[in-house]
Amino acid sequence: MTAQNVIDMLESRGVIDKGLAYDIEQDSVQNGKDIIQVLLDYSIYNTEDEFWAQVAEELGADHFDLENFEPPPSVVALIPSGMARLYGAFPITLDGQGLHVAFTDPLNPQLVEDLRFGLEKTIVPVVARRSQVQALIEKHYGAGAPSIDDIFGQLGKNTTDNSPEAEANSAPIVKFVDLVLQQAIKERASDIHFEPFEKEFKIRYRVDGSLYEMAPPPVHLATSIISRVKVMANMNIAERRIPQDGRIMTALAGRPVDMRVNSLPTQHGESVVLRVLDRSSVNLDLEVLGMRPFLFDYIVETIHKPNGIFIVTGPTGAGKTTTLYACLRKINTIDAKLLTAEDPVEYELDGVMQVPVNDAVGLTFAKALRAFLRQDPDRIMVGEMRDLETAQIAIQASLTGHLVLSTLHTNDSAGAVTRLVDMGVEPFMVAATLEGVLAQRLLRTICKGCRSPYDPTLHILNQLGLTQEDLGGKQFYTGAGCSTCGGSGYKGRKGIYELLDVTDPIRDLITGRAPSLVLRQKAIELGMATLREDGLRSIYDGETTIEEVLKYT
Repeated sequence: MTAQNVIDMLESRGVIDKGLAYDIEQDSVQNGKDIIQVLLDYSIYNTEDEFWAQVAEELGADHFDLENFEPPPSVVALIPSGMARLYGAFPITLDGQGLHVAFTDPLNPQLVEDLRFGLEKTIVPVVARRSQVQALIEKHYGAGAPSIDDIFGQLGKNTTDNSPEAEANSAPIVKFVDLVLQQAIKERASDIHFEPFEKEFKIRYRVDGSLYEMAPPPVHLATSIISRVKVMANMNIAERRIPQDGRIMTALAGRPVDMRVNSLPTQHGESVVLRVLDRSSVNLDLEVLGMRPFLFDYIVETIHKPNGIFIVTGPTGAGKTTTLYACLRKINTIDAKLLTAEDPVEYELDGVMQVPVNDAVGLTFAKALRAFLRQDPDRIMVGEMRDLETAQIAIQASLTGHLVLSTLHTNDSAGAVTRLVDMGVEPFMVAATLEGVLAQRLLRTICKGCRSPYDPTLHILNQLGLTQEDLGGKQFYTGAGCSTCGGSGYKGRKGIYELLDVTDPIRDLITGRAPSLVLRQKAIELGMATLREDGLRSIYDGETTIEEVLKYT
C-alpha cells in the first residue's frame, strides 16, 4: 500500500495537517518504513485495527477480522491463484451483491476494476488487516499458478466478437498479460520484450542484464496481447504504423510498480518493450552500491562541493542513473535546492524538482538547464550531456557557483574528457570545472546457493593478463546452477568502478589537449584503479566470475 494514498486519505479526513503529512512521508519513503508502522510511531492510531477501521469508513466498506477465518473451498476457487497473488486479493464470500474481496491494498481502486474485468464478476471490496489477507493468500494460493494452456483454453468462450480489440479486453488475454507482468516482477526483470515474428511470438525478460525466453503464446494472439499492453499504457491501439510511448502504473501483490512502454512497428507487427521501474527493488542509497571505502569517501566529498562538474560514464544499462540518484539522495537536505532534467524521469525523489525532457515540444536538456539557472538551484543533475550547447551551459552553471552532476556514454573515465573536447568545449574550460569522472559497469554476481570453487585454465588467465605466479593461491569461483538462480549460476548484480580524480597534473594534460590514452596512463600513475582491476578484486572476493569481468572490461 503506497504511503501517498494513505497520506492523501488522512489529509482529506482532517486527521493530519500538511506539515505532519510531510514528516510522515519523509519517514516512510526516505527511511523505507512501513506506512502503518510510521502512523503508530507518530501515535496517529493506538492500534493497527483503528487504522483499518478508518480505511473501511473511507471506502464505505465492511471491516473484517480474518484471524481465524476459513472460507469455503468453492469461494476460494472463484479467484485463480495467479490473479489472487497478482492483485493481493482474497475472496471472502459470494452473495447477491457480488464477490466480496479483501485486498492487501484496498486504497487502490484500479485493483478492484482489474479484478472485475478479469473475473467478469461484480467485486465488492472489504477491508481487513493486510497481514491477515496476505497470510490467507499464501495459505490457500501458495502453490501453483494458472497454466498458460488453461488461460488460452478459455479464449473464444462466451463471446461472439473475435476482433483484436475485443480479444485484447477478453478475460483470458487480461489474465495472461497480468501473469506475464507478475512473473517478470517475481524474476526481478528490468525489461519485458513482446516480439512478433512471422511464425512465432516471443516474450523475453531481461534479468541481471541477460535475456531469458518464456513459453511463447500462440502466434495468432500477438496482436491481441500487444493491444492489451497498449490499452494498459493508454496508447492508441488503432495506430500501428508509428512508434508510441506510454506508461503503466499498477500494483502487483500490493507493491506499486511503474512501467515505461514503447511500441515499434516491425515487418510482422508491433514490437513492444516495457522497462520495469520497481522502486521496491532498487536501493537508492550510496552506501549499498558496493564501492570501496576510498571511492565512497571521494564521491561524498565531491558531491558536497559548492561548485564543479561530476560525471558518471558507461554504456546503457551500467547503472549510471542509480548512482546519480544515490548521490542526490545523499545531498537532498532541507537547506539545498536540487533540480534534475531527465529523459525520462525514472524514479521520483521526494524534495527534488524533476523535469522530464520533451524534445517534441522543444524542452531539450539545454533549454531545461538554461531555465534551471533562473530557479535559484544549489545542485543540478542533467540526465545526459548530449551536445555542445548542453555541455557549455553545464560549465557556465558550474562557473557561477553550482554543482552539476551528469552522465556521458564513453568506455572509460578518461574518454569522458576527450568526448567533451570533441563536442567543441574549450579544454581550459573542462580543466577549470571538471572535478571527477566515475566510469562503471554492472557485473552479474555468483549465486550464493550454488557457488563452488574451480581452477581456471591457462587460456582464461592469459586473457586476464595473469600468470599462475600472480594468483598466489587465490581461489576462483563459479555458479554451478540451481533452482534459486534458474540454472544460470548468477543472481543479482554489483558495480565495478574506475575513478578519474581531476588533480592538477590531469588538468595540465587536459589544457594541453592530451589524448585519452595519455590521460589514462597518467591517472594510473597517480593511483587510479581501472575497471579491470576492480573486476579482478571482485573475482578474488568470490563475488563474480572471470567470464563476467572479461565480458565488460
